[in-house]
Amino acid sequence: VWVDGKYEEWDSKKQQLKRLGRHNVILKKLENVESANQSWFEEAKSHLTISNKEPDIVQCYGLTQNISNGNYMLVINVMDVNLREFLQQNHNKLTWKQKINITFEIVRALYFIHKENAIHRDLHSGNILYSQFNNKWFISDLGFCGPADKSSKSVYGNLPYIAPEVINGREYTFKSDIYSIAMLMWEISSEQPPFINHEHDYNLAMNIINGIRPKIVLGTPNECWDADPSKRPDTYTLIKKIQEMNLYYQSMTGESEIHNNLELDETNSNTNSRLFTSKIHQFENLPEPRNATEEELEVFHSKPYDFNIPTNIDDFNNSSNQNNSRTSKINSFFKANSKKLSKMFKKLQVKDETVQQTKGSNVNFNDDEDEVYNNPNFHSEEQDEFEIPNGKKFTILKCKNYLL
Repeated sequence: VWVDGKYEEWDSKKQQLKRLGRHNVILKKLENVESANQSWFEEAKSHLTISNKEPDIVQCYGLTQNISNGNYMLVINVMDVNLREFLQQNHNKLTWKQKINITFEIVRALYFIHKENAIHRDLHSGNILYSQFNNKWFISDLGFCGPADKSSKSVYGNLPYIAPEVINGREYTFKSDIYSIAMLMWEISSEQPPFINHEHDYNLAMNIINGIRPKIVLGTPNECWDADPSKRPDTYTLIKKIQEMNLYYQSMTGESEIHNNLELDETNSNTNSRLFTSKIHQFENLPEPRNATEEELEVFHSKPYDFNIPTNIDDFNNSSNQNNSRTSKINSFFKANSKKLSKMFKKLQVKDETVQQTKGSNVNFNDDEDEVYNNPNFHSEEQDEFEIPNGKKFTILKCKNYLL
């Protein structure tokens, strides 16, 4: 609890800023800030400014220091749940309308980050947060939250979401963030983290470099995770395509609702949470990124994988049987839903666009935002009840977004 709270308004009588009062916040530890150089602090300052300027970014109030050990921490506004936990808690409950809206809000938030000529660098479902009070999704933890003393030869992030060119040692770009968005889109669609059954190690890095991507139906926006960054769209183009996708969805009112998720074993889905966090990776002697062939993708996805190492022969047999069952379920799911989902995702196929995202871009989404928040096509007429990880239920209401 922040006892005094943030500065809220100017008291003209006392000629000083008034504080909000007791206010719950999150303190996020920053790694090795004492070793940071001037450029790190400049980037941190820039990102802190963005988080307080743009309404779709989790508000960060500044830095504080733990007087007991000297560690620096970010003071961040409290949110209710991250995307990964939300999808897990609401498995089999989300409609396509809700999934499209979640995707739209994430891409729109990234648009505003890129408009400020900033790159996130660490997008994954643990950094996408929901506020019940605001009834919307926010992006948090802009990329400077990684260790300040990270080696120039290493990369910080959550491996399945890191673009292949970054794994290969190149700098982050706007298009690297788009690759991460592609993984988030797949995760929202399937309700499973990408590469959930694979260790975040050299083998997975090599697979990503060689074009291996999560299995999905025909029509997925493959351009977003293309090995060639220049072929990935920008956020402006994606926003327009998602709006088109929503309109197309509304035209399918006569068809039954599609719940695009995989019925996977709940125990395995909840294990190895250590793999779902960002960390430093360092790989050497990697080839140039490329796109995999259809044959290579088919071979990769036909193999059962499990990163739980059995301790005895009985466990080994059980693990093998579970893997075969998992693979069978995945194949059955895609076979049963391929046709319907293909029609849905074709609206997100991104053509070559002339829209370029530059520092000076100034696209006004006020009309679109009003349309989205007031349009019943983006919000159910009925209030939808969902769960958050501590077991409490909350209701998603229809309301406009505003900054805390």
